[in-house]
This record gives sequence, C-alpha cells and structure tokens, in this order.
Amino acid sequence: MAERGQLPPPAKRLCCRPGYGAGCRPGLRAIGGGGGEGGLGGGGALCVAGPSSCAAAAASSSAAVAFSPALAAAYAALGVLPPGKTQSPESLLDIAARRVAEKWPFQRVEERFERIPEPVQRRIVYWSFPRSEREICMYSSFNAGAAAEDNAAGNAAGSNAAAAAPGGGASAVGPTGTATPAAVAAGNSGTGNSAAPGGGGGGSGGGGAADAAADESRLPFRRGVALLDGGCVDNVLQVGFHLSGTVTEPAAQSEPETVCNVAISFDRCKITSVTCSCGNKDIFYCAHVVALSLYRIRKPDQVKLHLPISETLFQMNRDQLQKFVQYLITVHHTEVLPTAQKLADEILSQNSEINQVHGAPDPTAGASIDDENCWHLDEEQVQEQVKLFLSQGGYHGSGKQLNLLFAKVREMLKMRDSNGARMLTLITEQFMADPRLSLWRQQGTAMTDKYRQLWDELGALWMCIVLNPHCKVEQKASWLKQLKKWNNVDVCPWEDGNHGNDLPSLTNALPQGANAIQDSSNRSHRTVFTRAIEACDLHWQDSHLQHIISSDLYTNYCYHDDAENSLFDSHGWPLWHEHVPTACARVDALRSHGYPREALRLAIAIVNTLRRQQQKQLEMFRFQKKELLHKGVTSITNLEGWVGHPLDPIGTLFSSLMEACRVDEESFHVFPDFTEHMGQCKSLEYYHLPAHKFLEEGESYLTLAVEVALIGLGQQRIMPDGLYAQEKVCRNEEQLISKLQEIELDDTLVKIFQKQAVFLLEAGPYSGLGEIIHRESVPMHTFAKYLFTSLLPHDAELAYKTALRAMRLLVLESTAPSGDMSRPHHIASVVPNRYPRWFTLSHIESQQCELASTMLTAAKGDVRRLETVLESIQKNIHSSSHIFKLAQDAFKIATLMDSLPDITLLKVSLELGLQVMRMTLSTLNWRRREMVRWLVTCATEVGVYALDSIMQSWFTLFTPTEATSIVATTVMSNSTIVRLHLDCHQQEKLASSARTLALQCAMKDPQNCALSALTLCEKDHIAFETAYQIVLDAAATGMSYTQLFTIARYMEHRGYPMRAYKLATLAMTHLNLSYNQDTHPAINDVLWACALSHSLGKNELAAIIPLVVKSVKCATVLSDILRRCTLTTPGMVGLHGRRNSGKLMSLDKAPLRQLLDATIGAYINTTHSRLTHISPRHYSEFIEFLSKARETFLMAHDGHIQFTQFIDNLKQIYKGKKKLMMLVRERFG
Repeated sequence: MAERGQLPPPAKRLCCRPGYGAGCRPGLRAIGGGGGEGGLGGGGALCVAGPSSCAAAAASSSAAVAFSPALAAAYAALGVLPPGKTQSPESLLDIAARRVAEKWPFQRVEERFERIPEPVQRRIVYWSFPRSEREICMYSSFNAGAAAEDNAAGNAAGSNAAAAAPGGGASAVGPTGTATPAAVAAGNSGTGNSAAPGGGGGGSGGGGAADAAADESRLPFRRGVALLDGGCVDNVLQVGFHLSGTVTEPAAQSEPETVCNVAISFDRCKITSVTCSCGNKDIFYCAHVVALSLYRIRKPDQVKLHLPISETLFQMNRDQLQKFVQYLITVHHTEVLPTAQKLADEILSQNSEINQVHGAPDPTAGASIDDENCWHLDEEQVQEQVKLFLSQGGYHGSGKQLNLLFAKVREMLKMRDSNGARMLTLITEQFMADPRLSLWRQQGTAMTDKYRQLWDELGALWMCIVLNPHCKVEQKASWLKQLKKWNNVDVCPWEDGNHGNDLPSLTNALPQGANAIQDSSNRSHRTVFTRAIEACDLHWQDSHLQHIISSDLYTNYCYHDDAENSLFDSHGWPLWHEHVPTACARVDALRSHGYPREALRLAIAIVNTLRRQQQKQLEMFRFQKKELLHKGVTSITNLEGWVGHPLDPIGTLFSSLMEACRVDEESFHVFPDFTEHMGQCKSLEYYHLPAHKFLEEGESYLTLAVEVALIGLGQQRIMPDGLYAQEKVCRNEEQLISKLQEIELDDTLVKIFQKQAVFLLEAGPYSGLGEIIHRESVPMHTFAKYLFTSLLPHDAELAYKTALRAMRLLVLESTAPSGDMSRPHHIASVVPNRYPRWFTLSHIESQQCELASTMLTAAKGDVRRLETVLESIQKNIHSSSHIFKLAQDAFKIATLMDSLPDITLLKVSLELGLQVMRMTLSTLNWRRREMVRWLVTCATEVGVYALDSIMQSWFTLFTPTEATSIVATTVMSNSTIVRLHLDCHQQEKLASSARTLALQCAMKDPQNCALSALTLCEKDHIAFETAYQIVLDAAATGMSYTQLFTIARYMEHRGYPMRAYKLATLAMTHLNLSYNQDTHPAINDVLWACALSHSLGKNELAAIIPLVVKSVKCATVLSDILRRCTLTTPGMVGLHGRRNSGKLMSLDKAPLRQLLDATIGAYINTTHSRLTHISPRHYSEFIEFLSKARETFLMAHDGHIQFTQFIDNLKQIYKGKKKLMMLVRERFG
C-alpha cells in the first residue's frame, strides 16, 4: 500500500507501492483487516449502508420487448422492471464501490486498507466518473429556462435538484431521440426534471421557439452532443481518475477539420479539471470536453479502463521500468527530454528536495483527503467575462449575459453545488471593482436602472447563500467577513439607490418568532449587502421552525392560545411569526438550495399567519373604528412595504405556491419524463391540485398564491424615498399583477377576490383601500384597476366600490389626514412633515387616469354609475391633462360608430371638458387651443342647449380671444348649423348669444377681440355699431397701431371708407418710424392710409400729412408717399381705381410743401447718420442713396441749388473719407 509523502507538489498527491502480500497473485494486493469507519466495515470487507438500486441494471439490461425511453426511465425510477424484462441482482461489490466512489477520496480508501484487490479498485475507479449529464450540461451552457424565471423565483428545473441517483450511466432519451438532460432545453422554462435513478439524466422537454432552439444549438453542450452523435469521439482511455481522448471537429465552410486532444480529471463523481487543445477561453466547458464526458457516461463499457499509472508501474521490474522510461522519452523527446534530464539529476542527487519526499506524484491516482471536492470552474474566465460585460455598460446585451450568470449561480445552488457561492464571489469582486462606481459617486449621478437591478439580484443571491440551512459555521463566518469587507467600501451601492434608507433594520432585528424592533438611531447607510450581513445572524435551529419545514403532519389540535404570536392557529395548524421579508427570504433560500418541499411548507405557514393577522387587524380596527373616524387620523403599521421590497417577499411566496400548482409533485418526482407531455401547462395553465393538509376545504396552492398576492398588493405602506425605490414599487406591483393576469379566474378564485376586496375596504389603516389612509401611502390605482376588471363580471357593486375607494390621491390634497403622533409606528416618526418628493407622481397620476377611464368605459349606459364615477374624477384627479384625456375617452366611447350616441356619457364628457376649461383658464397650457376646439365639438354633439350654455358662461371657461375667435366663430359656422339641423328660430337664438358674447369680449379685451366682434355682429346693425364704438373708445388708450390698421382695412373692405380713414388717423398717432426702418412691417399700412386719404379728397390728405410727417422719419418712405401724391388729383381716384382729369396739387403749397420739406430734411439727416459709421463695402450703396435723394431735391423749384450746396457741405465735412468723396465727385461733380 502506498505511503504518503510529507511535501507533495500542490497539483497531485504522491503514491508509492510496498511489496506484495504473500497470499496475492501478481497484480493483486492482499485485503487487509481493520476496523471500519464511515461506511467501511471491518473484516476486510467494504460495507456501505443504504438502499440498493437496480436502476443501472434496469437501464442497461437487454430485452426482447421494446419500450419507449420515457416509460423505461419511469420504471427504472420506481426500481421495478417493465413487464417481460428480467435482470440479475446487482453485485455487492458494485453497490459498495458506487457508494464509496461518491463519498470518499481515494486516498482515504488506500489509507484505510493496506491491501485493496484490483477488482475492487477497478470498480471504485469505474464509478468515480460523473453519472448524470445534468451537471455536464450545467457547466457547458446557460440554462435557457432560467434566464427568465430564476431572477424572480428560481427555476423549476432545479426545484428537484437532488443529485442523480446511482445508476448505470445511461440517460433517459427525449422525444427527439437524443439523450439530453431535461433541465436544459430552450423554451423548456421551468420544466426540468430530476434525473431518474440509473438514468444519469432526465428526459428532454420538447418545444421552444425556433430562434431559441437556434441559439441553443450553438451552446457547448448541444455542440458536444452533436459531436458525440456524429461519431467524432475516438481514442478514449481511462487511466485511474483520468480520462483522455480525441474529438474531431468537422470541417466548416472556412475552417479545416481539426483534432482536439481532451483530458479530464475527476473525483467522487465530479470533474475536477479539464484541458483541451482547442484553446477555449470561456466560463463553460468546451464542446469537446462535453463530447468526451458524454461518451464516458453513455458508453462506459466501450471505454478501456486502467488502474492508476502508479499501480501499473508497481507491477514492473527494473528492466521493464527502464524500457518504459526510455520509450516514453523517445516518443516525446522534444517535449520531455529537458524535464527528464532535470528529474534524473535531482533523483541522483542525494540531498535534493525530490529525495526528501517518500513516493512520487500520480495525476491518475485520484484526490487526496485534503483536496476540496468540487466541479472544475475556471475562475479567471469568470472574472474576465464579468469584467467584459460590465465594461460594455449595458450595450451588446451585456445585462442579459450578467443575468444569465446570476441564473447559473441559482442553478448551482439548486444542485447544492459549492461552486455557486464561489462563482458569486468572483462576480461580486468584479462588480465592486467597476470603475464607474467611484465616478458616479464623485459626480453624484445615479447608476442606470438595469445596472441597479443587477446589484439588487447580487444582494438577493448573497441573502440566499448565507441562509443555506445546511451551511457550516466556519463557511458562514468566511462569507460574513467577505460581505463586511465589501460593505465597508465607500463606493458600495446603497440598498435604496442614491441615498440611505432611514427605516429600521428589520432583517435581523427580530428574535426568532418575535416582533420587537431594535433601536436604529445611530445606524449608517444600508448597502446592497446589509441584509445578507444581517441574515448571517439568523439560524434554523428553532424547533418550531424545524417541525414546520420537515413535516406535513405537524399540528397541535389542543393548542388554544389565541395570543398575537401563538404558534398554532385555531385549526391547530402551525404559524410562523417573523418579520415577513425575512421569513420569505427563508423560503427563497430553501427553494434556491434545492429544498422545494420544505420551502412550500414554510410558505404555507407564513401565508396562514398573514391571513390570521389580517383577521386580527380587522377585528382590532372595528373596535377602534369610531374613534379613528371621528379624529380623521390614521397610522401605518408597515414601515416596509412588501411589494417593491428588496427581498420581494410576496413575489417569493407567490412563485413558491404557483410552482406547486403546475404539476402534481408526486408524479413530478416519480415519473420525471412523463412531464414532457404536459408542456402546455407549464407557463399559463395552473391547476387546483389536491389540498394540502393546512389549507381550508376547497383551497389549493393556486388559491393560496392568489390570496397572498392580493394581501401584499393591498397592504397600506409608505412611499419610500428616492427615485429608484419608488420606481421599484411601481415595477414590482405591475410584475405581480401581470403574473396574476395569466391565471384564468374560476368560481373559487372569484370568491377569494371578493373576500379580499371586502377585507381591504373594511380593514382601516392596515389596508391601502381603508376608509382613512395616510397622506403618503402608496396609491392603489394599478391594483384597483386589476381588481375592478376581475370582479366586474361577477360582483359589479363590489368592483365599483373598490375602484372608487382607490381613486383618491391624498398627497396632492391640502386636506389630507394628519398624523396620529401617539402611535409608535406612525409614519410621522419616520418621515418629517414636508411636501413629499414623489418622483413617480406623473406615472401614478396616469394610473389614476387609467382606472377612471376603465370605470367610465364599463359604466356606459348606467346613469347612476356614470354620475358616481364623474363625481369621483372631479374630486380626486388634479391634473388637467388627465381630465382632458378622460373627457376625450368618454367622448369616443359615447360616439362609437356602431351604436347611437350615449347622451349620459356625452354629458359626462362635456362636464369633464368644462372642468378642464376652468382649471386651465388662468394657467399656461400648450394644449389649450386644442382643448377649446374639442369642447365646442363635444358641446355640439350634446346639443344646441349645451352650446348656448357655454356661451352664456364663457367668462368662467374661456379667455375673450378664445371665446370670439374659436367658440363663437365655430358656433356661427354653417357646418354647426347643418350638424344640429337648426331651424331659423334656433339659429337666431344662437347668433344672438354669439353676438352678446362678442360684445362682452370686445369690452373686456378690445385689442384682441374687436375685429372678431365686428365680424360676428355684421348682420345686426345695432350690435355692429356698438362694436365700432367700442373700438373707437379703446383706440385712444389700449389699442396698438397694428390692431387699428387691421380694423381700418376691414372697415374699408366692408364699405366704410370714412370709418376706415378715422381709424387710420388714430393708428398714425401711435406710430413712430425712425430713419433706418425702411423695412418696417407698418410701411404698407402707412402707404395704404395715405392712399385712402388721397382718394377721399384734399381735406383728408391735408389732415393726414402732418401725422405722417410727425410719425415717419424714414426718407425713402416719405419720398414714396410724396411721389404717389403727385401722380393724381386728390379725390379723383375712387376706391376702384377710376382715373379722372383734374388739376394736380402743387409742391409749393400745403400740404405737399410740408411733406417735401420733411422728405428733404429726412434725406439730409439720414445721410449724416449713415456717414458716421460707414465702411468701404457700403460706399456704392451710399452713392445710390444719394442719387435717390437728388431726385427728391429736384422736385423743389430751387432743388438743384440745395442739392449742390448739400454735396459741397459733405465734401468739406467728410474730406477725410477720400475714397468716398472721390466717388461723390465722380457722380455728382
């Protein structure tokens, strides 16, 4: 037997072989005696306790009768044979060897016995290789189903994650004919099956989308299966605990055929190291390793098996050993010769280190006692991949890849694989090293929402790991030390986003089964790891808890303690009193670590506890109801809401119970492959399975899941601080409701809805739908909408009562209930009085609007309910845009094309529209004009009395401009008359109201409404005169020249030239055109006014010219007016341009002399002004300006002399501008 050296190399243990026993033939060693330990008995025999299994023989036995793979696996799972099949009993040697191979390192076996017969060694080596394909798959592919499900509730594929029972290495075959593990098929979400005993794997579920199947075909596991099926595995050799072989990669389009050399080391049914010449750099095993592993699992009898190489060497004499070494060196001399020479020198040196150690390393001899028994995981690649995904910042699907890694951790935990915690540690280290954390902290910016969710999942996974019910104390201490180290890093993200949470720490604040709260006055910020750190103080030793999770029969029918924290309820069923998120974290931990039955038992106890507390709270509130309602105050008993909580307690309970609904648990374990035929019920269809012992009559896991979801959603809870925490509340609520919507309601579930709705309405401060809630309670709009639509077909009265109660939004009301400071848990003791920063308020208001719209739609045709809903909207909705949307929705519903208009709903629509008008009348709203036009359309649909009504009360709804330009104009249009089929009397009545409105608006805002008033009053002489007088009265004070010119032009157009003239003269008094405003928009109005005056006669022209001279200083405009006045005789050109002969006006006499002098003066002043800042590039433009000035000068009888003097004066004053003056001399002399 080998003796162990004291200084073994770190990679392999040392082996040496003493001499043969006297009674052994060559190649065998004597069986030594000695006492047994840990399953190895004395008397030289190997003894293993535990049931024997016939599965291997069942899987490998031959038979004449053909059975489907699924049926054969089912029989094997039951330990029986199908009809017509026979088998030989399994040998005691195989039974014992298999058990030893699973549990004991081979060194321990060697040390326990001096002599181990070769057949015994061979069977131990044979059974030491993994027998289940499930683990191979786990380490060579992402779990396609886990990506979606594991994040929320864990993957059902791992819910039966016990290791495959011992078997013969054959695997159950899926419907495609390919042997694959059940837990991996894409599209097989939540349907993985535990491996059947002896099967080495499970049945593969069928189905899945085509694209998912295509993606999966590229995974290493699938490629490995394809390589194996293609006969690409060859030269397979097992030497001890070492498996080697070659895998041929077929030629691809651009790649030649390659042969990969694969080597695998294994120990106690786990692969401990892999190497492949393909150079794969990935977290997962490459396809070649998969192919070789599956070859060994599926075809164990075709693999040539040898004992460890040290055993073979032990059987050689000196000559054989020398020949062996020399041949080995000859075959691989280029690779091993330097190493061989170095080893030879060290061995020949008596004092060398190699001679100080007894024995020599053997890579095929299995593990030593000190070696950790875990599956091979490439830690470096895990770190590199996570670092790469984080560096991509959410692009290229990196968030999805990281979620898949988290799902892989959960998958490992379900398999009770120690690499789960190891892999999560590596992931966390890379997350903590992300350089963006310090950058965000320095800049004070928030991390992205998706990245924030990854951190949440990280914290939740650590919570699961430290709550492992079978975790060793030293292991938990190690994790706690690491968690505290990360927790103390400055950049460690906080639990609630960008700022600390001031709520008490409740995760470990409660003794097992107690409700006390610890003092948290000096507590620092809570990070994503804080809850996991606190959970390290939790334990599973409580006897009551142990009984709950370990037995379906734990009851106490004689227990009559009705105290708040009693251990059993009135039925004698166990209860579990603990901080709810903490208790649910235990459920999640049990599920995550592969204890689904235990998790289900605890979940049922928690839900029963919640239901009992709910009833107690209702009774308590009924006792205090009068006092609370009289005071008008309320208190909140839940400082942490369960929906949106970092530990997602309600989601955990819901998922645990729903998983139990999907398939009968008994058959799920006994007939794993039969579930592949039930694929249609995995995602959307759930069943009322036979009731659990601790459920009421008629209840099931499904009803319990629905009820606990309703309890959680209806809980009154405060709105947390911070944008992220508030968004998470909304997101989790919507996710939970989305899951509920997948369930088809039957009579049983409807009763649950009715029961909970009644409770929520009556439960006071414990319910978000209670009569009085706190101002900062999370609103119930989204939840109430779901309740309303669910209850409406079955109990309309309750549905409306619930939805109407939920419509309130107290945070926006100034009269919200004040706080009850006498209660220790009141919200005011946690959050100071302030206007809350509700970052999600816009989303909440939109949900409130959606609830109201849903009720309006449902209430169509019911006058009483429509009035009630309208009243609720007017009372509770404070956003004009949302009320306008509701008004539009009601209008659309009321005027559907396939039915007659619903007049009641139209009136509701109009009433909401009127409210919007009143709300937005004095505020700026970019949609205001749209709202006004829509309201007129709605009133038109309601009828003529509605139009008349809005015009009668226009001042409370519209601005004067809106009332005249939109409302009255639309009412008076032909389209409205035709639409309403009005008779003459009705038309006149509407027109009278419109004229009255127009005159009132003109009085209130003549600047903007006068023209519209004149237009609307054209057909009524008295009204028109009244409107004109309003214009005249306002002209002197409030109206601008632009408005007066516009009205004046209108008057001319309507045939009132003298009124137009009067208004034009009034406009001129308000005008002022400076010398450089030769493009002013009022120039056209001035020219028009002068043309109008000229057409009316000399007196009118003479009256307006002084106004022009006073108001216009622009030379070009004045010269234009002057030329126009000299072309025709005043009063001789009518409005239609008819020209008559007559004497032209003289430029030497008034009024044109005054205009001429003003024009010449304007040219002189403008010239000096332009020369002050002129630049050479404007010289040519200036010369042209002087040319126009000369034309005006020459219109005077002494104009030539004046212009010459003007030019000479310029030459003298501006002689410094030589180039310009040279140009002046060239043009003008």
